[in-house]
Amino acid sequence: MDQELVDYMETALSTAEMAAHRGEVPVGAVIVDTRSGRIVANCGNQMIGRHDPTAHAEMLAIRAAGNMVGSERLVDCDLYVTLEPCPMCAAAISLARIRRLYFAAYDPKGGGVEYGARIFDQPSCHYKPEIYGGLQEARSAALLKNFFETRR
Repeated sequence: MDQELVDYMETALSTAEMAAHRGEVPVGAVIVDTRSGRIVANCGNQMIGRHDPTAHAEMLAIRAAGNMVGSERLVDCDLYVTLEPCPMCAAAISLARIRRLYFAAYDPKGGGVEYGARIFDQPSCHYKPEIYGGLQEARSAALLKNFFETRR
């Protein structure tokens, strides 16, 4: 596995851990400009802190990256996220035209890529990124499991 991919996902996992420390569901997202290799956005979930059900890590990262690159289209960007995106986030990924999606843990309950709505397979979806799931899956799944065990 390419060390850069691992490093970007490590950054996303560290961001997810920070979200957990704030009491948020531990999901982290990193967007990388593939032309430079530079991280243009790094966000964790903030739904509770912002009182905003749309403040998922991916949504916040897409907004931040769009502002950073000065475009609503992120065609030269890759997204690394610690959990399979939900349907809302998958739709935003499509609209942003993100080049590649890398995610860690699969989400059989709320996913929108490999599970659930499978947004990228719908006829109404006009763009599908390259998708790579399972990158550092065990670490992300353990982080999520531990977070929810402490809440029960």
